[in-house]
Amino acid sequence: MNNRLSLQDMDLFCQIVRAGSFAAAARALGVSPALVSKRVAILEAAMDTRLFHRTTRAISLTDDGETLHQWSVKILDDVGQMQDVIMKAHDQPRGVLRITSSTGFGRNRLAPALSELMRVHPELGIQLELLDRPVDIVGEGFDVDIRVGGVHEPNLLAKPLARNWRVLCAAPSYLATVGTPETLADLAHHRCIVIRERDQSGVWRLTGPNGVESVKPPPGLSSNNGEVVHQWGVDGHGVFLRSIWDVAADLCAGRLTHVLPAYRQDADVTALYAQRLDQSGRLRACIRFLRDWFARAPLG
Repeated sequence: MNNRLSLQDMDLFCQIVRAGSFAAAARALGVSPALVSKRVAILEAAMDTRLFHRTTRAISLTDDGETLHQWSVKILDDVGQMQDVIMKAHDQPRGVLRITSSTGFGRNRLAPALSELMRVHPELGIQLELLDRPVDIVGEGFDVDIRVGGVHEPNLLAKPLARNWRVLCAAPSYLATVGTPETLADLAHHRCIVIRERDQSGVWRLTGPNGVESVKPPPGLSSNNGEVVHQWGVDGHGVFLRSIWDVAADLCAGRLTHVLPAYRQDADVTALYAQRLDQSGRLRACIRFLRDWFARAPLG
């Protein structure tokens, strides 16, 4: 090797692997693609090997790249834990937390909480990625997933943050035109708007007077973005299932009507993480803060 590896270059390398391209990594880091390419060239020169297979459409890791990625993830994690151990005595979390959540909840509820967290702990850095798809926390290098509902993987630890549930809604204009469903079976005769994000698919599992029941909405409108579905519902295009934190204001204002109010879908907000809280001061501080934040500002 002609040069020493830096932690910054290891972190950049891992960012590229997570992002899937030099351009996407550059956007995430707020730098130019040319700078990313230059740093990769320096890193490959230092390692005296190619780290990526490059085509005009995609990149993939070489065998040496796979090895470097595995070691870089471990080294960066060890450095983070070292910082936590050293700073634990001072009770002042510092370092960077990589956090993911869904787009709607992340933008409207999580981002304001994290803004206050950074004010309380100015030495704490936050990288927030909002993704409307299932996330592999370990494989994608996230510290914590703030998840609304969803299946909790058995290899992850979970900490409840807030109570939340989903309800069926429709605009008064839609119901005035086609009528209000009286039973779950009536939904087969209605236009339904389906959210396809994270834990939600094409089947609505709802808890009601007869326990848990499932209904498959007829095909029609769908989106992988909950905010789009919400807007379509307000615009009068059909019945949709959405978290109470998102629709409460519209229900109170009369822009939406609660449909089949005897039914709901539990979808609590949970922090999911792979590392034990006693091993990470910054993760521990983040989760403690978010639990207190949502306790002061309930979602329902």
